[in-house]
Amino acid sequence: MKQDIFQAIADPTRRAILTLIAIQALTPNAMAEKFDMSRQAVSKHIKVLQECELIKPEPSGREIYYHFNPKKMQEIDKWIDQFRKIWETQFNQLDKVLSTMSADRQAIKKQKK
Repeated sequence: MKQDIFQAIADPTRRAILTLIAIQALTPNAMAEKFDMSRQAVSKHIKVLQECELIKPEPSGREIYYHFNPKKMQEIDKWIDQFRKIWETQFNQLDKVLSTMSADRQAIKKQKK
């Protein structure tokens, strides 16, 4: 069963794993050393991330290294982008209001002098 990408990144441990392997591919044992949990617990997180295609396994001898899949993160970025545009519009409107208020205050101060 394919996992939902947003449920996968909702977990702080899985986000931490993504952060780690975005920097450098790691084995499950190397990942487990970074957390206060068993290798088996880390493997469960890896399974979820792999099912979402956020990470990719790459066998190397007897080890499996997991690599970050930045292309899959584009799904998340695309979803967030719709909100980013709304926020930017609202912040720009707020900037205009604050600038107007500041200019009005300065004008009032000059009139009082």
